[in-house]
Amino acid sequence: MELAPDLERIASVAAGHAGGAPLVAVLAAEPAEAVRRYVCAFEAAGEGHAWLVVDGGGAPVADGRDVRDAVAIAALCEIAAESAFPGDLDELRAQLVALRLAESPPGIAEAEEAALALQHAIGAPPTLASPARLDAIGGAARRLERALDPTAPSPFTAAMQSAQTVVDELLREVESGYLVPWADPGSV
Repeated sequence: MELAPDLERIASVAAGHAGGAPLVAVLAAEPAEAVRRYVCAFEAAGEGHAWLVVDGGGAPVADGRDVRDAVAIAALCEIAAESAFPGDLDELRAQLVALRLAESPPGIAEAEEAALALQHAIGAPPTLASPARLDAIGGAARRLERALDPTAPSPFTAAMQSAQTVVDELLREVESGYLVPWADPGSV
């Protein structure tokens, strides 16, 4: 399914709920199978953002649990994609090819395959945030880490372990800047 036209449609519809605030981002999320949500961020007066999560038809989501689930999976997938490899995967792949051609060390083919698999798991924007995507990025990142240095601790795992703090802060920001009242917001 082509995501870009869907995001454009949602951006247009969501803008109508924001009272003229400029839209700065729309992220597609599928927190559960076949449950599509769109996390929309708008410029807010002062600091921070105003937030709105809409469903596939562009209607605001007012259930606090649904809002939190969509925001959390979107944030975790963004963090995972950013933390999966600290550099440029295209550059790494080129370096691995050069190393294979020059020296052909043991394990180089596995490293090349792992780098390509990670690149595919991360994908090119726009992407759909989902638990399956999060798992795919995590598995591919760990596979590449092991191929490059099987004895080193996992920087990806460490980044994801500290991600909960970032997600909690984002959820508090979303709750305080949500554009429509929601049911049972809970506490983060």
